[in-house]
Amino acid sequence: MRYWIVVVSKDHIARGVAGGFMQANHGKAGPLMKMTAGDSVICYSPKQSYSGTEALQAFTAIGQVADDQVYQHKMSNDFMPYRRNVEWLKCRQTPIAPLVLELDFIKNKKSWGYQFRFGFFEITERDFKLIYKKMVE
Repeated sequence: MRYWIVVVSKDHIARGVAGGFMQANHGKAGPLMKMTAGDSVICYSPKQSYSGTEALQAFTAIGQVADDQVYQHKMSNDFMPYRRNVEWLKCRQTPIAPLVLELDFIKNKKSWGYQFRFGFFEITERDFKLIYKKMVE
């Protein structure tokens, strides 16, 4: 099992949670193909909405990759993003600020937001469990 973080606005991941899926990096297939059934994923939302400017800086969804299928979904005539099915867990939104000093994937604690610029990355089991505890337990 591997553990992943995907960066997505809260409004976009809310649609994914409601529909049982996720997209990553503006619908690209590459990141999703790195995942396998049973992997865990946490969504980090820097903003409330994709087109807005209101900051959020919180973990907003957590779940498990449901199967090994990566598929396209037609959202409009010119946008067919890739998706993965995810079994989302009931969780609470969790601000990142209180966790920054404890998370190993954040190397520079003063510039902690840098890692999230990549949009999708793997984390350790330890970091996953730390976030999971705050979101689910």
